[in-house]
Amino acid sequence: MKIGILFEGGAMRGMYTAGVIDVLLEMGVKADVIIGVSAGALFGINYKSRQKGRALRSNLKYVNDKRYMSFYNLLTTGNIVNEDFCFNEIPNILDDFNYASFKRSKGDFYATVTNVKTGEAEYIKINDCKKDMEALRASGSMPFVSKPVEYNGQYYLDGGIADSIPIDKIMSMELDKVIVVLTRPNGYRKKRVSVAPARVIYKKYPKLIETMKNRYKVYNKSLDEIKFLESEGDIFVVRPSELIKIKKMEKDEDKLKDMYNLGYNDLKSKVDELNIYLGK
Repeated sequence: MKIGILFEGGAMRGMYTAGVIDVLLEMGVKADVIIGVSAGALFGINYKSRQKGRALRSNLKYVNDKRYMSFYNLLTTGNIVNEDFCFNEIPNILDDFNYASFKRSKGDFYATVTNVKTGEAEYIKINDCKKDMEALRASGSMPFVSKPVEYNGQYYLDGGIADSIPIDKIMSMELDKVIVVLTRPNGYRKKRVSVAPARVIYKKYPKLIETMKNRYKVYNKSLDEIKFLESEGDIFVVRPSELIKIKKMEKDEDKLKDMYNLGYNDLKSKVDELNIYLGK
């Protein structure tokens, strides 16, 4: 039986995903395909490396360090997330990421990115986190507060711009069971927003602007598809059971812990349901 897992992004809402990941690790669920978007990719690599608790620990320890995520970084480097600190110093020195475990663990891992020239989503297979770190960084590079990231001669931004919840992608991959982890409560709908700032900042990339303009439509279409597949029993969905108001760049450690605990407890309460779905 082939299992797939899809992790939605959402900046610091990804702490919900971190909680879900830790329960999946406790359950011993091993996926054949993992697709992560933005924070879903950056936190999701800890699922494949089998490092329970790492996402929570690292975020709580460094979230209020100006080298992590701050307007100081934005003003001094052009990126709100410090490239060297977050993608080199933390995983290689301060809170070791287990690159070897990631490589040998079962499952193909894909990071969703948005090509700034074409405006389209791409799904980059991550074979080696150290070698492919720029692809992961691109997946989480939020528009307006991040520079486009170069990877293999192309420039990319946050995968959530073009495909926030790649349900069509994962359903096309001939899997028997699919687990979808969302970071918004049931009933949420994305609203249309003005692309006026994008027309100024990304004027060289008209297709990217068009993608941003239609993002809410694509997102809501994905939600409709997920709702249908869930009603048919084709997928298993984990989503926040309640609304916790949390900022994209949340610094309140208590709110981060609350979001993590919500994800952990939501899936913990559904362990039996998930086991039945997986045929265990």
